Amino acid sequence: MIKLSKSESQAMRGIAILAIVLHNYCHWLGKMVQENEYQFSERNVRRLMVELAHPSWELIAHLLSFFGHYGVPVFVFLSAYGLVMKYERLPLAEDNQESALSFIWKHYKKLFLMMIVGYSAYVMVDYMTPGPRRYEFWNVVGQLGMFSNLYKDPDHDIWPGPYWYFGLMVQIYFVYRLIFYPQKLQSNKWLIGGLFIVTLFAQLFFLPEGLALQWYRYNVMGSLPVFIAGVLFARYNRFNEPTRTTYAFLAIASTALIFLFSMWFTTWIIVPFLICIGTVAIVKLLPQSLMNILSWVGGISAAMFVCHPITRKVIIPISRHGDLFAGLLLYIVATIVLAIIFKKVMALIK
Repeated sequence: MIKLSKSESQAMRGIAILAIVLHNYCHWLGKMVQENEYQFSERNVRRLMVELAHPSWELIAHLLSFFGHYGVPVFVFLSAYGLVMKYERLPLAEDNQESALSFIWKHYKKLFLMMIVGYSAYVMVDYMTPGPRRYEFWNVVGQLGMFSNLYKDPDHDIWPGPYWYFGLMVQIYFVYRLIFYPQKLQSNKWLIGGLFIVTLFAQLFFLPEGLALQWYRYNVMGSLPVFIAGVLFARYNRFNEPTRTTYAFLAIASTALIFLFSMWFTTWIIVPFLICIGTVAIVKLLPQSLMNILSWVGGISAAMFVCHPITRKVIIPISRHGDLFAGLLLYIVATIVLAIIFKKVMALIK
């Protein structure tokens, strides 16, 4: 059976958060290739191909801008894996002690305490730096309640943008406890498989650049296929542990397919699964020294996610009007240092 150790899971979180943090910096630089995250744009693909055909040092930032958002499905996959390992390896009597309301409230409160620390700090920094956001009452309420993903136009209603993930996780906890919890559907593989197929392929019935697809992928339906894959992997995988050669092949093959499948709308919906496969394979191949570093970064990943919009707002002018890589370096260093502080603050208010 393929298992992810705690250090391997943390290292995957470390890779994912670095990808997300760097992506959310680079795609704010207007000249960088934009990502296909909530919608699929052929223009973005063509721009990426142009940059690949005429490479420069800025290609690194273009690739981070285009592909970095795929750290999100890694977190969704790990959330599913972690929920199964935590709640489905307990004795049934112990498992039944927590009600659905208690389960959802506990996880909602955890997300809220993380979000409110970063959101409060971000709003203050936003108004002390050029170009502050014009905040509207119901947008603020939706963010504080972590339900603004459900608004008609979440792409413009959620601010700061990365905080859409809090609303997604609230929905995931609801879905897991009310549908996927062991007493519900653990034995009903057909229904789980049906949900997987429907939510995955339903995306193909939307216009690639339409607002309907954007709304779909901002909410749990867009992430449910990867979440289900994580649940199934944790519950049912009986594969023998592959050799390092096999993991190397999976890492190379998945990387190649990620590039290839990102070119067309019909294959684009498969890319998140390849990202998860490739990340697992890479972590299994890491030397221990690098594993330790990435595992440590994974340990502060929640705090990095919460605080990186703040450091981005302050530092990004360096890259916009000066040295791209000096700004990137200062940004990642400042984000890690601030994350260490935020982690201590969040621990105090739990």
